Amino acid sequence: MKETIGVLFGGRSSEHEVSCMSAANVIEQINKDRYEILLIGITKEGEWLLVDSPDEIRTGTWQEGHVKAVISPDARDQCLLIFGENGTVERRHLDVVFPVLHGLYGEDGTVQGLLELARIPYVGCGVLSSAVSMDKLTAKIIADSLGIRQAAYVPVMKEELEHIDQAAERVEASLPYPVFVKPSNAGSSRGVSRAEDRRGLKAALREAALHDKKILVEEAVTGHEVETAVLGGGTMEPEVSGVGEILSAAEFYDYDAKYHNQESRTVTDPELPGDAAEQIRRTAARIFGAVDGYGLARVDFFVTYQGEV
Repeated sequence: MKETIGVLFGGRSSEHEVSCMSAANVIEQINKDRYEILLIGITKEGEWLLVDSPDEIRTGTWQEGHVKAVISPDARDQCLLIFGENGTVERRHLDVVFPVLHGLYGEDGTVQGLLELARIPYVGCGVLSSAVSMDKLTAKIIADSLGIRQAAYVPVMKEELEHIDQAAERVEASLPYPVFVKPSNAGSSRGVSRAEDRRGLKAALREAALHDKKILVEEAVTGHEVETAVLGGGTMEPEVSGVGEILSAAEFYDYDAKYHNQESRTVTDPELPGDAAEQIRRTAARIFGAVDGYGLARVDFFVTYQGEV
């Protein structure tokens, strides 16, 4: 008998479209002989809908559906509640949920908390690790506590922008230009800008503040932008993949370079200076354990041309 997997996608974050693209790719790879798949789309307004097929996700027509379907938080149900037009409610048991959600209200522990309440197994990290890893500032504080080297940074709170020149002066006292300005709780480079001077910094701070109340200003690191994957956690010793290098088609790996420019690509097993690749793999396992990682994660690094990780 097939198990039933619920694939959650869309969501209220600024990465809604990215989630839809990811979901279509994930669904193609699920073993149809082993799993029956229920597609659950969340609109930008937060409405939950039952979706018929991956084709509707690719074309964007899935939001035209009107069959509401939500995951019950009742631990006795462990099911998807599907609401019919005549007021009926169908219960479909869920053996596991795959949250293919990006950003806030998906990667930040909120959906994971719902699934914990519902006592439904799910793919990916738990509530704590999802929350602290989604928040860049918190993740940096944890990395600092481990002595893991990272890009120098200055946090800026949204309310500080009422006196934006003072905030800019505080950044300039610690970091030379150029700098990168990022919302603390956003991904896919949403709201991320490179600033070359005071004018650019102020504009970048205002842009980041549209996405989050916490803003991170980081030093620019020149070198290789690389990533690795970690699988495991809990009683399973983490396994770390090889290293991939991101070759951006733009000045930096922004949203368009990630998702719309086909010249951007990732090279597996790149040539890196010294023992950088092994340092990356060891550090990825350390930070995964420190944030209580479980399931799977991607960990990003910079490697300078001199071999510093």
